[in-house]
Amino acid sequence: MKDLAYLKLMAREYPTIRAASSEIINLTAIQGLPKGTEYFFSDLHGEHEAFIHLLRSASGVIREKISETFSHILPEKEEVELANLIYYPDRIMNQLELSGQADDDWLRVTIYRLVQICKVVSSKYTRSKVRKKMPPEFAYIIDELLHVDYNDDNKRVYYSEIIRSIIDIRIGDKFIIALCELIQNLTIDCLHIIGDIFDRGPRADMIMNELLQFHDVDIQWGNHDISWMGAATGNLACICNVLRIAISYNSFDVLEDGYGINLRPLSMFAARVYRNDPCERFSPQILDENIYDAVDPGLAAKMHKAIAIIQFKVEGQIIKRHPEYEMNDRVLLKAIDYNKGTVTVEGKEYPLLDTLFPTIDPASPLTLNQEEEELLRTLQLSFLHNELLHRHVRFLYSHGSMYKCYNSNLLYHGCIPMREDGTFEEICMEGSSYSGKALMDYVDNKIQNAYFLPEHTQESRDARDFMWYLWCGAKSPVYGKGKMTTFEHYFIEDHQTHMEPMNPYYRLSIKEEYCEKILSEFGLSGESAHIINGHVPVKIKEGESPVKAGGRLFLIDGGLSKAYQSKTGIAGYTLIYNSNHLALAEHKPFDPEKESTPRVSVVENMKRRVMVADTDKGAELTGRIEDLKELVAAYREGIIKERVE
Repeated sequence: MKDLAYLKLMAREYPTIRAASSEIINLTAIQGLPKGTEYFFSDLHGEHEAFIHLLRSASGVIREKISETFSHILPEKEEVELANLIYYPDRIMNQLELSGQADDDWLRVTIYRLVQICKVVSSKYTRSKVRKKMPPEFAYIIDELLHVDYNDDNKRVYYSEIIRSIIDIRIGDKFIIALCELIQNLTIDCLHIIGDIFDRGPRADMIMNELLQFHDVDIQWGNHDISWMGAATGNLACICNVLRIAISYNSFDVLEDGYGINLRPLSMFAARVYRNDPCERFSPQILDENIYDAVDPGLAAKMHKAIAIIQFKVEGQIIKRHPEYEMNDRVLLKAIDYNKGTVTVEGKEYPLLDTLFPTIDPASPLTLNQEEEELLRTLQLSFLHNELLHRHVRFLYSHGSMYKCYNSNLLYHGCIPMREDGTFEEICMEGSSYSGKALMDYVDNKIQNAYFLPEHTQESRDARDFMWYLWCGAKSPVYGKGKMTTFEHYFIEDHQTHMEPMNPYYRLSIKEEYCEKILSEFGLSGESAHIINGHVPVKIKEGESPVKAGGRLFLIDGGLSKAYQSKTGIAGYTLIYNSNHLALAEHKPFDPEKESTPRVSVVENMKRRVMVADTDKGAELTGRIEDLKELVAAYREGIIKERVE
């Protein structure tokens, strides 16, 4: 029997045999339902409009449900209009009301259609679960409409009267919005974000705001996420890195309008120090126009160069503090011959494409001058005392981890570092060696320490530096490359120096035997086990497939970021796992003015329908049922007394 104290705690919630028995029946019934639909996204990279559209449209599944429900009744134009209403109910309702289209007849018909879609997407859930997702002010009405018996004449009249009353008292618009949001909520049961929410795209902050509202989401951190998390801890190299990347992609809105980071000190410093330098190597890539904070490209280039040079300095200081990182060859400011205008990389000398370094002392190239130190202190305060940023970072911590094992799938962003011979690569830190799962657990713990330990302890300082190592270190599982050649891209023309060698994992993991080795390392096995991975864009236009290793590995970075769409040929993937199959939705570049329903392909059919009982949640319910049975036995044996009122 369970610990008596534990059973007594349960008895507070279930004070009688009848209450405990009722819950056993309820949980057993839930186990007999089909599993909810899981959605997997990766590498969002700040593309808020595209991601929010995919989330609200359930990657085309809502459009599919509309077609299945009304294919013989509605023309395609009306199907598209209904879909757009479900995706953006506030905006569409406002437009329709202004144009006078939302009259009583339109409201009546639309409510009917939305109720039908709601019935379809709620069919695999318990009535209780659906009701919990309903807005409280409309829960009773929606519940009634979802369970109307059309064969009962009285109920049909009752149904019609409910809708007529809604329209008569002028809450039809609010009711339609509530139905649309419920449909969105019910279509995706569980959301997995496999890393890299931040950088490159315009508004990662808006993506985070959307995720904060989602009912069931988990995140596997990517190196771009960890860089922002490191910046929130006050790590100077991470702060410089997120600023440099944002400026390089002209993403000023996310910095200033999104997070309220004051860039004026940086712009004034850069304009003064580099006033006679065109900074041509640092011109920003303009993929998106800033709406709120347009910055002159010439000034942006100067800001870009200023923060990049400061970043190389503080990165060099970190490398000197941590010989265990084995990165001395990456302190390239010390490899420059400032008289000749050359740099030596891996024993070979190259001419520099830019030789203007007004803030570097050749005798001590890693030393920040007084102005740079003051600038960094100001920027650091903007990150340390940023309420919205820390709200988002705390969400990343509370809902995130390095990896997740869920329903026989192993989720992680980058890689499990491996050697050429297929063994797991070891990293030596703090007198111990870590590899495979132990490495991922060690990294997870260090990331926690960076944010939550008292900031003035040495352990905390080391953990904050380690956040930067995870961004670009050769053995970082979220980076997965031998080196990061940011300096070479800026200053060396020879493209051979720009190469970033991939960890052997990426070559080996496309073979089934190595996927099985990795899955086994994390305690997973069997035909239903998969690895779901992001980080490396899949080049569809070159014939590459996201499904590898005989269906064991799914690489789902298909280029949601505009920066990669020319390489991939598409605009990203969503992996969809429902009770019948695994499917990949292949997305088109997002255009708010065009229909962009993705192409959905089934990539694996389940041998039998997957029920809740077959999932991790089902295992939890089984444990709960056994506990309740013991509680019932304790009541019957008189060990615990029923509380009868």
